Amino acid sequence: MNRLAPLALMLLSTLAALPAQAQVQGGLPLQQGLPSLAPMLRGATPAVVNIAVTSKAESSAQNPLLQDPFFRRFFDVPEQQQEQESQAVGSGVIVDAAKGYILTNNHVVDQADTIKVRLVDDREFDAKLIGKDPDTDIALLQIKADNLKALVMADSDKLEVGDFVVAIGSPFNLRTTVTSGIVSGLGRQGMGAGYQDFIQTDASINPGNSGGALVNLRGELVGIPSQILSRSGGNIGIGFAIPTNLAKLVMNQLTQYGTIERGRIGIGGQDLDPALAKAFGLATTRGAVINQILPGSPAEKAGLKSEDIVLRVNGREISTFQQLRNIVGLMRVGDKVDLDILRNGKPRTVTVTIGKSTELSAAEDGAGTDASKLHPALAGATFVAIDEATAKRLRTGGILVKDVAVGSAAAHAGLRPDDVILSVNRQPVTTIDQFSKLAGPKATELLLHIQRGAGALFLIIRS
Repeated sequence: MNRLAPLALMLLSTLAALPAQAQVQGGLPLQQGLPSLAPMLRGATPAVVNIAVTSKAESSAQNPLLQDPFFRRFFDVPEQQQEQESQAVGSGVIVDAAKGYILTNNHVVDQADTIKVRLVDDREFDAKLIGKDPDTDIALLQIKADNLKALVMADSDKLEVGDFVVAIGSPFNLRTTVTSGIVSGLGRQGMGAGYQDFIQTDASINPGNSGGALVNLRGELVGIPSQILSRSGGNIGIGFAIPTNLAKLVMNQLTQYGTIERGRIGIGGQDLDPALAKAFGLATTRGAVINQILPGSPAEKAGLKSEDIVLRVNGREISTFQQLRNIVGLMRVGDKVDLDILRNGKPRTVTVTIGKSTELSAAEDGAGTDASKLHPALAGATFVAIDEATAKRLRTGGILVKDVAVGSAAAHAGLRPDDVILSVNRQPVTTIDQFSKLAGPKATELLLHIQRGAGALFLIIRS
């Protein structure tokens, strides 16, 4: 009898019990009588690519002293600084062989001046950036090449905790590296701002895996590795991937329009937990509770009310407010969305027309406005306009800093959660639209008047 490792024995017994689910391209993953992922990987790895990006930045950005005009004049530092070239690597996955479409992470290519894609067979191509979306950390590239191999995009909603998965990518630039594990969790949120519905996995994910492939035992794409949770920067068995269903929604908009035009319906909400379900006299604990309707919003016009319980969005069951926000936020302005709700325990369907986000302020669908389209030094922070009730409590109006990601540009600039921004460049701000115009990416310097607790301060932010 062959002596097999415990994991191999467990996998073999699983395959024997579930032959239909264990089949991959080329048959059962067995080689010479032993369980093996090699047959599946022979079909999957050619679709996973290595991505190398280069970007240029002025050398003065490396030294804050060189940005000071007095210092530059005193030491006769030339105004035109030399550019320094930086390089980074990541991964990508081919999802359309005929068109040469490649999905990757936005953070892999965000600052890229040039993008090169290298295939498993060592062919190298210049890639065109079709579009990117910081809110979901998805970017779409295109290369012109023959004989490409694409992965089938599986329905990630069918994933279950305990399913076997394999991560393929280029960690630390080690090309075509394969690690295996299971789905450790689903619907993970809270890893910064943006639209989140992460797959958690213990398959080893490290720097360089970003943008690669998370596949099932059939060799189908179920996720795009995006983040890890680690104190050291290395893998500790907690990695996160963007589900293919979310990535597909973003890709469809990027291929059609080249950008993402997000809409809002003008609601605030929260998860329906057991305590709320009991308070509302409900048997279910899956759904989202609407706790705010913005005046004049599409939600108000459609007849939605506070305390409505949203159970399904366009026929898809939801269990959290984040899921509702993900679906609505990835729809185009003018689209219609059907919400199946409970009102006073009675079911009904309400159809809402998606509106423009710039027309809504305050709750911003309960999640705030992130800084991806604001000044670069504000990246990592989330902002909301203070509503009337909060303004009375705080005795001031303005823009509330709802959240600041640890280690982000906003944190380094000095912003803190619960700061209230009263003015930008000496101009009062009370709405997100005002704040976005004054604190846009083209501003060279921002003078922020901030109320922090019982005190106040001025904060200067430079490019």
